[in-house]
Amino acid sequence: MPDVDFFFDCISPYSYLAQTQLTELAARTGARFKLWPMHLLTLMNIVGNTPTTVLCKSKNTYAGQDIGRWVARYGVPFQMNPHVFKADPSLSLSGALVAQKQGTEDVYTRAIFSAFWSEGLDVNDRGRLSARLDAAGLDGKAILETADQPEYGARLAKNTEIAAERGVFGSPTFIVGEDIFFGNDRLGFLEERLLI
Repeated sequence: MPDVDFFFDCISPYSYLAQTQLTELAARTGARFKLWPMHLLTLMNIVGNTPTTVLCKSKNTYAGQDIGRWVARYGVPFQMNPHVFKADPSLSLSGALVAQKQGTEDVYTRAIFSAFWSEGLDVNDRGRLSARLDAAGLDGKAILETADQPEYGARLAKNTEIAAERGVFGSPTFIVGEDIFFGNDRLGFLEERLLI
C-alpha cells in the first residue's frame, strides 16, 4: 500500500477541493494518506513564495472561475467565505494535530474544510468552530482547548519546517517517495504514480 504525505492549510480552497477526492482516490489505489497540517503563509515566507492571487487582480478573478469549474466537476458544495481571509488558521490546524493523535483526523479535517469552504462559517469564531465539530460527532470544545496547548503550536511549526525541507511551497502538496505533486489539478498524475 503506497503512503502519501498530504501537506495542507485549510485556508486554501484548492486543498479543500483536493481533500474531497481522497477517499475515492484511496479506494482506487490502496493509498494511505498521512495528513500534514502546516501554516501556509509561514511556509511561503520560509521558501520565498508569494500568494499571487492577492497581488494580481487578474489571477484572483481567474482563480474564482477555475474553482467554479472544479466544484462543478467534483459535484461538491462550495461557498466563497469572506471570513477565511481574515482568519488565522492556526487553531484549526493545531486541532487537526489533536484529532490526528485521537485517531479522528479524517472526520475532523472534513468538518474543518467544510466550515471554511462549503458552509460560510465564521472560522474566527471559536464557538462556531466548536459547534461545527460537535455536529460531526467530535468533542469540539475539548479538541480546541487541547489545541491551545503549546505542544500543538510547536508541532504545527515543526510540520511547516518539514514541509519546507521536503520541497513544499504551497497547498495542497502530495509527496510519494521523492515525487512531489502540487495542486488539486495534479491528482491525476498522483493517481498514475500510485498505480505504478
